[in-house]
Amino acid sequence: MAKILTQSQVDFYRENGFCVVDGIFDTELIDRARAVVDGLLSSADLASVAEAEPEDGTKARRIWAPTSRDELFAAIAEDPRLLDAVEQLIGPDIVLQYSKLNVKPPRVGSVVEWHQDFAFYPHTNTDLVATLIYLDEATRENACLRVLPCSHRNGLLDHESEGHFVGKVSSPADVGLDESAVVDCEGSAGSVVFIHPLLLHSSEKNLSELYRRVFIPSYRAADALPIYYGPHAAHNEPTAKLVRGRASRSVRSEAGQWRLPIAAAEFNSLYQVQEGSHVGDGTKSSTGYFSHEADPKGAVAASM
Repeated sequence: MAKILTQSQVDFYRENGFCVVDGIFDTELIDRARAVVDGLLSSADLASVAEAEPEDGTKARRIWAPTSRDELFAAIAEDPRLLDAVEQLIGPDIVLQYSKLNVKPPRVGSVVEWHQDFAFYPHTNTDLVATLIYLDEATRENACLRVLPCSHRNGLLDHESEGHFVGKVSSPADVGLDESAVVDCEGSAGSVVFIHPLLLHSSEKNLSELYRRVFIPSYRAADALPIYYGPHAAHNEPTAKLVRGRASRSVRSEAGQWRLPIAAAEFNSLYQVQEGSHVGDGTKSSTGYFSHEADPKGAVAASM
């Protein structure tokens, strides 16, 4: 294993719940990834590939399961450089849990409210990490990721309203945290943001004329298993893939209680449950993944 992250970066992640790292991926690879995104979004049947923006149905806000749709994204998710960094954070036995690709089109770009990823898919332990690979330069103007440092130390916060999971907390201040400490995770194209599953994070509407696309492969330690198999999470497991090390013959559990994400109705994405648009006829629309030919590498389906 190569030491991709410096010790100071690892320490920063442990202390703050995130770190932003430049230089893992080169410009040529990122250019190719953007070209693949353009190709996917030009599909005649866009609804089978992506979730549309409510403000403009001709534009997408998320591509479902990018690792299942193109071998380039499958390769990036298993790139030894990325896995080396992930190993430094969660250990040598690594499962690729799921992938997604968030697209924030110019002047649109759905808001992502403050939340913790772990609220959507609680596991037996918290050795999970999401890796956000910026495919465009990300700035405050085009809605880069925003995080609240050290919020991962506060456990799992309440993401419910009127007795149902809604996938968000109103604001850091509403849960007693210092909103003035929020950090904008700006970075060049090719930068990677590593975030702890209990870190509070969000992103705003894209007010610029530029795209802000981010590919998100997420990983867990092999001895971390889901404790919730509800509709929005269970479809990950058949295609979750060991990408490094050995499968675990035991489960590691952290003491405590995790609130289960039981929503008022089934939902496809974080966007839907946060907006409340999932509450309708009670049915979940297809993401197109299961009608799509499975990736021979066993790539992982979209979550949230």
